[in-house]
Amino acid sequence: MIEYRTSLEGITPDLLEGFFAGWPTPPSVEVHLQLLRHSAHVVLAVEGVRVVGFVNALSDGVMAAYIPLLEVLAEYRGQGIGTGLMHRMLELLQGMYMIDVVCDEAVVPFYRRFGMLRLNAMVLRNHAHPAAAG
Repeated sequence: MIEYRTSLEGITPDLLEGFFAGWPTPPSVEVHLQLLRHSAHVVLAVEGVRVVGFVNALSDGVMAAYIPLLEVLAEYRGQGIGTGLMHRMLELLQGMYMIDVVCDEAVVPFYRRFGMLRLNAMVLRNHAHPAAAG
């Protein structure tokens, strides 16, 4: 049974194995835990003690929030976990003027289900950054 949590209490790097599959330079599990700790909000999907999905948000706490990462382990996809994570994150961010997500074309329909609109965006990626290599 999947449990949703907003606390990182008891979460260690070894419980974060398997995420960022297919990334050219995936972050290490230690960096993954660090980025979750530094997020304004986190929602975890946990089965037993294993983290099987997560979403995080960065925010000024006043009017803007950005959701940089939402991921569910491959063997758990298609079970509504990503939807559960997103619903819970949007509840945490309720009242914000802007909630932004930058995503790949393939997942645009997923985010549209939450009322998100497609707009133009500009991004910069530093693939040489030490955190990008783990």
